[in-house]
Amino acid sequence: MIPRPRPKRFRLRRTMMFMNAQKPGLIKDAYIYGLDSIMLDLEDAVAENQKDAARFSLYHALKSIDYGDTEVIVRINGLDTPHWQEDIRVCVAGGADGIRIAKCESAEDVKTVEKHVLEAEREFGVEEGRTLLMAALESPKGILNAYEICTASDRLFGVAISGGDFRKSMHVRPVPSGVEINTARSMMLLAARAAGVQCFDTVFTNLDDEEGFEAEVRLNHEMGFDGKSLINPRQIAYVHKTFAPTPKEIATAETYVRTYEEQSKQGVGVYTVNGKMVDIAFIKDASRIIELAKACGVYHGDL
Repeated sequence: MIPRPRPKRFRLRRTMMFMNAQKPGLIKDAYIYGLDSIMLDLEDAVAENQKDAARFSLYHALKSIDYGDTEVIVRINGLDTPHWQEDIRVCVAGGADGIRIAKCESAEDVKTVEKHVLEAEREFGVEEGRTLLMAALESPKGILNAYEICTASDRLFGVAISGGDFRKSMHVRPVPSGVEINTARSMMLLAARAAGVQCFDTVFTNLDDEEGFEAEVRLNHEMGFDGKSLINPRQIAYVHKTFAPTPKEIATAETYVRTYEEQSKQGVGVYTVNGKMVDIAFIKDASRIIELAKACGVYHGDL
């Protein structure tokens, strides 16, 4: 098989769905769902006595399946286990696009994984720097150290909160409002934006509560997340729809960009559009919206 191209540190990642790396029948056709990213899981989904079998399955999936444009990330076992080093070697040897560091609590955790990834790249003749990293924040310590984690490596493209483990560490249960986890979400988002990396929300596990899922996805979008972790293909469409710019947002962004180009030629820095004051700060966000619309496949303009 032709090797996968070098992954992009920053790309569209609205959806990232977990799949048990031990089940070839589950992961062989995962790309057909139209996901942005697949999360092949070596950690919680795999029983303790099945870790070697899961790594074997993972390696052969990475080597034999053409996932196309779908990004392939692997969640490795935590650094407090005896499995993570061999997990890294298999991920790198197989050609995974990235590695998710489970239970990450410090910049040192990121640097430790980075060191072993580099060693594996050299061992298996993989282009140095090719394998990306992301960190899962699952504890109060991880959240409090979020900025240090986000800036620990040039390989790191983003962070995600793991709601189940975080809630357990806080001695709370899920509630519809999200009040038990929203402070942590906000702190992680601030750290990610300050560091210039992406940020992803946790999974919604109650597949029978479609209304609750949709409400949480809307909240994620309104808070500023880049995407959401998923556990089922039927969750994909709503996330993609919610995270794509609306026609109105796209039209407004186009207007801002076009009028700014006209005004700037005349030396005007601040002006009004439909009664609203516009300056360079609006243009940066308008350009971001247009680029996002292009990536989502919903832009039909000519900018």
